[in-house]
Amino acid sequence: MRRTVYNDEHKAFGEAVAAFLASEVTPYQSEWEEAGVVPRKLYTALARLGVAGIQVPEEYGGGGETSFLFNCVVTEQVAYARATLGSLRVHTDVVMPYILAYGSAEQRQRWLPGMASAELMSSIAMTEPGTGSDLAGMATSARRSADGSWVLSGSKTFITGGSQSDLVVVVARTSKSDNRRDGLSLLVVEEGMPGFQRGRRLKKLGLLAQDTAELFFDDVPVPAANLLGEEGRAFDYLGGNLAQERLSIAVNSQAQAVAALAVTADYVRDRKVFGNALSSFQNTKFVLAECQSHVAAGQAMVDQAMTSHERGELTPAEAATVKLFCSEMQGRVVDACLQLHGGYGYIRDYDISRLYADARVSRIYGGTSEVMKSIIAKSMGL
Repeated sequence: MRRTVYNDEHKAFGEAVAAFLASEVTPYQSEWEEAGVVPRKLYTALARLGVAGIQVPEEYGGGGETSFLFNCVVTEQVAYARATLGSLRVHTDVVMPYILAYGSAEQRQRWLPGMASAELMSSIAMTEPGTGSDLAGMATSARRSADGSWVLSGSKTFITGGSQSDLVVVVARTSKSDNRRDGLSLLVVEEGMPGFQRGRRLKKLGLLAQDTAELFFDDVPVPAANLLGEEGRAFDYLGGNLAQERLSIAVNSQAQAVAALAVTADYVRDRKVFGNALSSFQNTKFVLAECQSHVAAGQAMVDQAMTSHERGELTPAEAATVKLFCSEMQGRVVDACLQLHGGYGYIRDYDISRLYADARVSRIYGGTSEVMKSIIAKSMGL
């Protein structure tokens, strides 16, 4: 089906991103996966292309775009190329909105130029060992010191970009309340602060070049000037950006499914079985036709959600719906495509193997499928 969500400017930008990926990313994909991280120079190269600071206002050295569609273009092109840009999406799609929405004039001046140039890469630290999706149950805390600064203590895990980030937005409990959602604040921890330590890079099933780390805070002194937004408002802030975060995951899941279908269609045309092209068998045709119908449905849903988000109308329940559908659909499609590859699909040298391993986390991060179902059910009055 013809897509109408993008205009000529978006398409030209997508072509520039695709060309960059072909020359600067895909040739080094395997090398970066072995290292477990992408090189920092990749982020600075992306900044020169205008990708790292797309939504940063021009006065801070960014592109000044208010539209999220350009972020979606990048996400799609990376998926179509079966590539990775490390933790870039967390930097641009998740952390940046908090700085833009809740940063003071001084904070914006201090951090945004470096974020746009990728000299300051960022991550967000929410998840803790044992808490998972229960953000209100976190134990990391911060207390006021005599000079008004904060003393931060605790640990975080599964932090995307945690081993490379210069700025870490940490969710911490700054006061106690009968309502567990109250009393949480956002503190920005900077590289080099005493007591801030990075743990090991976690070895994952997929997303091998996207560094994921443990972070430890041993009485880290955080200046009062690094409180992001108002004290005790973190839960509201986090909820305010979840729709965009989940839309970003849905866009990626959809584009990964498109990529899986494309590489499989090429494979079955070339692969010979019993003297005939694998594509000539009815089972192959039926499996891929069914996958195509699922992908088409996902694309229509994603594009509608993107359009709604541009108007500022995408609700948390709608974002949960599109994330649930697209991430679950991605899993089904990639699994079916791998099956058609036979034994080769299980070999890491084939793109479908990487797509299969990378797909599994889509139903977990940004809120599990079970959490999405709970949100949708609540919106139905159930």
